[in-house]
Amino acid sequence: MASLQEQVLKTSKEIVVKFIETGRVSPSSFDEIFRSVHTTVKETVFQSAEQSNLKNNLSPAT
Repeated sequence: MASLQEQVLKTSKEIVVKFIETGRVSPSSFDEIFRSVHTTVKETVFQSAEQSNLKNNLSPAT
């Protein structure tokens, strides 16, 4: 299975490609848009993972 970082990278690429296909982004702005999307996806995934870890650590032991 791909690492979490690889999954973030693939997801970011797929989002930007979809934007290009639908005409929302021009291919010439791929670099700028990709960086923005990748940062957003990465922060979202890792914040979610961090919150999940915090929640698990605060749960009473069973």
